[in-house]
Amino acid sequence: MSQFFYMHPDNPQPRLLKQAVAIINDGGVIVYPTDSGYALGCHLGDKKALDRICRIRDINRDHNFTLVCQDLSQLAEYARVDNASFRLLKNNTPGAYTFVFKGTKEVPRRLLNPKKKTIGIRIPDNQIAQQLLAELGEPLMSTTLILPGNEMAEFDPDAIREHLDKHVDLILNGGYLGEKPTTVVDFTENFPEILRVGEGPVEPFGG
Repeated sequence: MSQFFYMHPDNPQPRLLKQAVAIINDGGVIVYPTDSGYALGCHLGDKKALDRICRIRDINRDHNFTLVCQDLSQLAEYARVDNASFRLLKNNTPGAYTFVFKGTKEVPRRLLNPKKKTIGIRIPDNQIAQQLLAELGEPLMSTTLILPGNEMAEFDPDAIREHLDKHVDLILNGGYLGEKPTTVVDFTENFPEILRVGEGPVEPFGG
């Protein structure tokens, strides 16, 4: 059975965040809240945990995985970003977006899209996620929690517990959330391209 932590949405309990980070560092898979529904997360260097996430979501390694960061200071280490793209991100983060960039050598190869060598970057506007990332001290490998056969992100922590109680190590209950996944913006060319319209407004990126 997974652990189930009731988190304060504005002032997440430090003791519970430390336990969550210990579970991540020990190879665990967690469910945590973002500003666009719940997401699955694990340590970015843990292959077994990544395989578990792929089984939960019924996806393969061609899926576009995401590194969830606390802020833009970690961006250059993992993504190839020009100045114009950086300015756009600075003006629109944190927020309900996933940005697709060419990955650097610091990104584990198994996380890169095998054909395009790209990685998603995400900076969520959610206090629980932000404080979790601060405690972790590095990006979290992540993907939106969309169960097989569904199109929307999971938003109800009790329903998530019912479905995934035996499949994840920890569920961080941050209350009911929106169902829309992130808006996905591709920055691999010289201009932003909207790949998916979701929670984040598309207007800043020419949509």
